[in-house]
Amino acid sequence: MKVLYFAEIKEILAKQSEEIALDSTLTVEQLKINLLEQYPVLKNKTYQVAVNEEFVKDDAIVEQNDTVALIPPVSGG
Repeated sequence: MKVLYFAEIKEILAKQSEEIALDSTLTVEQLKINLLEQYPVLKNKTYQVAVNEEFVKDDAIVEQNDTVALIPPVSGG
């Protein structure tokens, strides 16, 4: 699975994307838990998750060939 990071998350992690190997499918909620274990700095960060360019809820399924994006809220000016 390819994970894309945007805005503040991209800056905090100092990367814009990474490949994560999955042994099986998982939910978006499980993915968030895994990412939090790997990157504790994300603990209090707010972001939406998109799978294959569509915003999804925490119960959506993520598979090995999917592209996942973590998108923080965007402020306008």
